[in-house]
Amino acid sequence: MTAYEKPRLDMAEVEGILNNHFGTKAVGVKPQEGGNLSSVFSFTCNGIEGIIKFSDLEGAYETERYVSNLLNNQGISYAKCLGEGKVGPLAYSIMERIHGSNLVEYTTEEKRAQLPELMDILTRMNHVTVGPTSGYGWIKPTGDGTYPTWKDYMIAVFAEDQTGNFWEGWYDLFRSTCLEKDVFEELYSRLMDFSAYNEPHRHLIHGDFHPWNILSDGRRITGIIDGNFAYGDFLVDLAILKVHMGEFDIIQAYLDHQEQAGITIPDFKERLIGAYYFKGMDGLRFYAKMGWKDAYYYNRDFLLNLTR
Repeated sequence: MTAYEKPRLDMAEVEGILNNHFGTKAVGVKPQEGGNLSSVFSFTCNGIEGIIKFSDLEGAYETERYVSNLLNNQGISYAKCLGEGKVGPLAYSIMERIHGSNLVEYTTEEKRAQLPELMDILTRMNHVTVGPTSGYGWIKPTGDGTYPTWKDYMIAVFAEDQTGNFWEGWYDLFRSTCLEKDVFEELYSRLMDFSAYNEPHRHLIHGDFHPWNILSDGRRITGIIDGNFAYGDFLVDLAILKVHMGEFDIIQAYLDHQEQAGITIPDFKERLIGAYYFKGMDGLRFYAKMGWKDAYYYNRDFLLNLTR
């Protein structure tokens, strides 16, 4: 299995799609860095600065509008959805551009100064009111989750039989990449053991909450982008952030904020370990598929060394 390559478009194609969508000319179209699965471009049209993302993956962007409205209506600065559509095999999503740079680009001290605000945003995002919705896992355009339980979601995520999505045929990675089947099976067994702690908790999860998806002006957080949204245990987002911001004591900063907010988190340690396994295993197969061996082995060793 070869590494995934996101769609490639030239400026003229992107301009044509934007012009057709808005019925007027878009200007200043420029490719943007980042986005492992989407090709991203910035533009200006009718005085609005926007971003357009393209993907060839099934179901891409189907819930962008729902989640964008949900978060912005409850005071969380997430990119506002301006439109969506399809062009041939590609889906596209048009979002209002949030000013700022990826948090990862700032100095250690600049990031450290923004940790309290980041903990507050993470907490408020995970505790938004989701209304009369049901289910766990990936959010459907209706606002409901895809699976009846958290465990069903986990089983589906790592099932061998996947069709029409990024992980179709992913078991080939055991034969063609550094992905080790015995290691994966050991971690899967641990994941199932710890899932009992995560199972009862249903909140909104960003699903990809790391410094490349957090925007800042260097002094404050300006917004959040590019979620892989689901319903489940919110400690999944904390686990992701901890792994990607290991230079800070993210866990203590988070617990300090929860104490100040009067929030008690039962079974915190066990739930966090379950979250590490869940996202970490997904990371292992992603790194293997992309050919990122250093990231694979670092993550592998971290997961194998987890203890209660």
